[in-house]
Amino acid sequence: MKTWLFAGLASVALAAAGVAPAQDFPTKPIRIIVGYTVGGGNDIIVRVLQAKLAEGLGQPVIVENRPGAQSIIAAEYVAKQPADGYTLLMGPSGPMTMNPATYSKLPYSPLKDFAPISMICQFPLLLAVGAKLPVSSVKELVEYARQRPTQVNYASSAAPFQMAAELFKQKTGTQFVHIPYKGSGDSIKAVIAGEATMTIIDPAPATGPIKGGQARALAVTSAQRHPNWPDVPTMAEAGLPDLEIGLWTAFFAPAATPAPVVKRLQEEVARVVRLPEIRERLAAMSLDPVGGSSEELGRTVARDIERWTAVAKSANIKSD
Repeated sequence: MKTWLFAGLASVALAAAGVAPAQDFPTKPIRIIVGYTVGGGNDIIVRVLQAKLAEGLGQPVIVENRPGAQSIIAAEYVAKQPADGYTLLMGPSGPMTMNPATYSKLPYSPLKDFAPISMICQFPLLLAVGAKLPVSSVKELVEYARQRPTQVNYASSAAPFQMAAELFKQKTGTQFVHIPYKGSGDSIKAVIAGEATMTIIDPAPATGPIKGGQARALAVTSAQRHPNWPDVPTMAEAGLPDLEIGLWTAFFAPAATPAPVVKRLQEEVARVVRLPEIRERLAAMSLDPVGGSSEELGRTVARDIERWTAVAKSANIKSD
């Protein structure tokens, strides 16, 4: 009986020890790890939220870029950090749902090694070329590529963009060569400079160059034309109905992060994403704000892994 009593008291003590820090959370700066370079889509998005998150949490929010290897470096790093809510991953569709579909081995599991916090926003992709390239439509781009099969390439910084471009190649019978970059900001710079023929990219880093006339959007991967790009046809309108792609980005914590800490973070992310000024800034980059629950994000990750695994298998896309 004494043994049982001791064990019971110990359990209560341990539970109390776990709850107290969660109630006080946060008591020090929070780091958000981004797996891409400064100026890329996810980097831009997190910096839009940064000040308001810090204000609401009452602690500094530090953005730390750890680019490379399709964000595998960043995801593995966060997965191995203490599960206390002070190190978070800016986790977009690529590392969380497409890497598992295209890599036979990963040093992390999106479903086992992370606690989902909240989806920030979702968005379509844009097929973009440099303004100096003599094409103004998808049809002209395809014809340009077929006439120069050994001279065309595409810039890509992550699995979603590579997968979209490889599907584009398959549907059009073109031979664009993949050139990897560390961030989508670098990809759009590559097409502007003429280093790459095209890129299929997230809207955030492409919006400025396209509206500034340095790059040209030929198509959008949404089902309907996006309100921010009323003159840009959908892939279906451009003759490629099987290239409808919608992506998202979200925050994740290491697995085993206490539920009260996850809840505190989720509520704060949802609050910030719904602020009128933040919604306006995200919408200006063709990003649709979400701010959903942890449970919704978890279901989305599981569903999308299944979907993209099927796509990668049928298209024979492998990143190893």
